[in-house]
Amino acid sequence: MFGLGKQHATSKNGPRLAGDITSDSRRFEVIVNAIEDGVILLDAEQTIQLINPGGATICGWPIDEATGINVKQVMQFLDDKGAVISEADNPFNKTFKLGQPFKDDSAVMQSREKRQVTVDLTITPLLDNTNQVTAAIVIFRDVSEERQTQKQRADFISTASHEMRTPVAAIEGYLALALNDKVSTIDNRARDYLEKAHASTQHLGQLFQDLLTSAKAEDGRLTSHPTVVEMGAFLEQLTNDLKFAAEKKGLFAEFTVGSSSHTINASHDTGGERVVRPLYYVYADADRLREVITNLFDNAVKYTPEGKVTIGLTGDQNVVQCYVRDTGPGIPAADVPHLFQKFYRVDNSATRTIGGTGLGLFICRKIVELYNGRIWVESELGQGSSFYINLPRLSSEKVTELQNSSTSEIKPVNSLVSA
Repeated sequence: MFGLGKQHATSKNGPRLAGDITSDSRRFEVIVNAIEDGVILLDAEQTIQLINPGGATICGWPIDEATGINVKQVMQFLDDKGAVISEADNPFNKTFKLGQPFKDDSAVMQSREKRQVTVDLTITPLLDNTNQVTAAIVIFRDVSEERQTQKQRADFISTASHEMRTPVAAIEGYLALALNDKVSTIDNRARDYLEKAHASTQHLGQLFQDLLTSAKAEDGRLTSHPTVVEMGAFLEQLTNDLKFAAEKKGLFAEFTVGSSSHTINASHDTGGERVVRPLYYVYADADRLREVITNLFDNAVKYTPEGKVTIGLTGDQNVVQCYVRDTGPGIPAADVPHLFQKFYRVDNSATRTIGGTGLGLFICRKIVELYNGRIWVESELGQGSSFYINLPRLSSEKVTELQNSSTSEIKPVNSLVSA
């Protein structure tokens, strides 16, 4: 087993080697014993074969007692109410049944002393030639203090943002009254000052709202009421609602499905041959999806001086992909990896003149991740930018199952559109 044998001595700085390292197995043993994170090796029966000192310390079990017993006795996971999770939800059972890795950065485990420990947990199955799980490696780290600090920070941001929104809303309201010709009479110079103050107050109010939303997204308090949504009808209607913002700036807005495009213009009358459009169903909160697409569309309009903004939809058997593409100046390659981080903004002349909180894309990423999706951007300078969202596609069987359930509702769609 892992653990400090007779060849080792210990010191306050950790394990100390008494002799030379003479074999690969000895090197491996020394390295694993020196790791503060927990490392456990399970056999096909979920029995602990190896456990390192770090894992024993986190679990509160001596190495010799933990070795040889079922891992679910040593690592008991709790639900949100503090009760031991069911067998069906147990991460070890899921890994061994599905043969897929399991990852949870905020799993709550109960130690032997009944102490609740928040751990960053990864379970990796080892498969044989028939794809059967023969063993698994468990790596976990105590993140209790880290998560508590994050929670305190999120609580502060949430409370401060909520409290400051009230006086800011009052100021915005009084400024709006002052700018109303039916309420007050002001000269043009004073009006200019008040309009600037009103715009700044609106920006401040949006910042507080974004801070509040981002804090909820970080600690899992973001409300979500998922239903079955047909993305074709959803995005077509949303494009029709958003196109006016683009038209005000002289930009063209279009909605594209697959390889053909369905252009949304002022008259909404394109004519042409009618074709059957595939139905792309996802399970998500339509209001949250609208928030994401609207944010991406607004950003595209802000940073595109001329041309068009496209909302597109495509997919395959497993994935529904939607995207927002613009003909703007593009994003520098060095900035692309950081775009979805909190408060990150590209530093150029456009961003310095256009207001923003630096939280919009971070919130978009958190919302997409709620539905097991992925969001990313592809961009070249001078060639525009494309923001992509991948979401799991529902099978027809799953759609029928959710349609018949009392908690879901299929949104009406029209499967015939003009090409």
